[in-house]
Amino acid sequence: MKAWICLPLIALVLAGCAGKTAYRDSCGSQLDAAWHELDIAKAEGFAGTVSYSKALSLLTGAKTQQQFEAYEGCASKAEKARFYIRESRAGR
Repeated sequence: MKAWICLPLIALVLAGCAGKTAYRDSCGSQLDAAWHELDIAKAEGFAGTVSYSKALSLLTGAKTQQQFEAYEGCASKAEKARFYIRESRAGR
């Protein structure tokens, strides 16, 4: 194959890899923070709320997405979980 044909293909593959890992750090930090906040909510006695259950479900899904390198979805779910954790701690 000619070199000029391979260069765009290599650039495309590298761009795809960069896009896939763009949310990796956000996913990890959001998950860490959310699990910590969930532990605090549980210690404060909010584990029985609907919001707590929603948060736990979202975090489980986010962790699964992290394991499959679906970092954008992971970060999104972890961010939503943190919202529900705040709602739980507010008694909603």
